Amino acid sequence: MSTELTSLVWVAALTAVMWIPYILNTIMVRGLHDAVGYPANPKPLAAWAERLKKAHYNAVENLVVFAALVLVLNATQVSNSTTVMACEVYFWARLVHAVVYAMGVPWLRTLAFAVSWACLVALLLQLL
Repeated sequence: MSTELTSLVWVAALTAVMWIPYILNTIMVRGLHDAVGYPANPKPLAAWAERLKKAHYNAVENLVVFAALVLVLNATQVSNSTTVMACEVYFWARLVHAVVYAMGVPWLRTLAFAVSWACLVALLLQLL
């Protein structure tokens, strides 16, 4: 498996587990019954859990673009130092984005997102 595909697996794995902490907070705050149901007036989650939920949504939205680019790279057999570095940096930028978003650090959150977006652009440029 190529480095780019390996990075895609790691990004998918990260995205797949990001929901666990905020769902645990939902259960702790609202109880299991309300966590799996549709309460009329749900108790608010912890601020970090709300932010992590938003980070997770953002990760899912960007995973679509990242996966499409990596799969096209793989299908067209485009692999070079730029694609490898962009894929590896993308994973770390998304991890940092999730952590600093949950912690409520606005400038680092924005910087991490910008780095991950730049990685997507770098991948796109390798295909055009």
